Amino acid sequence: MTRLSKLSLSAASTAMILVAGSVMAVAADAGGHGEGGFPPFDPRHFFSQIGWLVLSFGALYLLMSRVTLPRIGRILEERHDRIARDLEEASQRRAESEAAQVAYEKALVEARGKANAIAGEARNRLSAETEANRKGLEAALATRLEEAEQRIGATKSEALSHVRGIAVDTAQAIVTRLVGVTPDTASVEGAVDRALTTH
Repeated sequence: MTRLSKLSLSAASTAMILVAGSVMAVAADAGGHGEGGFPPFDPRHFFSQIGWLVLSFGALYLLMSRVTLPRIGRILEERHDRIARDLEEASQRRAESEAAQVAYEKALVEARGKANAIAGEARNRLSAETEANRKGLEAALATRLEEAEQRIGATKSEALSHVRGIAVDTAQAIVTRLVGVTPDTASVEGAVDRALTTH
């Protein structure tokens, strides 16, 4: 028996006892008065009134314990389960978004590291060549340095274009995963360009 059923049973039994006691008290008081009293207080009708009272409370108790209270209990249980499921799904979505953000930041760091490594390798190679040919090739060195700087710029721009492509793809994947709608490529590229220019 559920807690609500026990409460309703105890409330019904207490009400019946109080009503029966008051009816008996009124019957004792009405015994001394004449036959022309108030009909519900007539002792001849007490047992039928008590019978109807017991029958009414019994029907009300059965209705509450068998129909109303179980429905209320099921509704409360379903609401509690739905809230628990929603909270669990929200925590999963937050964990997924945090993991996607970490992966995105890791990809950006790796791309920047590769771009710096490429630029560093090119600078080291040019420095070694310059040192080896410095004495005999000073005139040609200026031309070669200019070409090397152009190669470095091209390598950097190529690396940054790869970074931009990775950032655009990653941002589109994150937004699609979080929102469920694939964003417009132009707007994603604009947002990535703004982010890259600020960095």
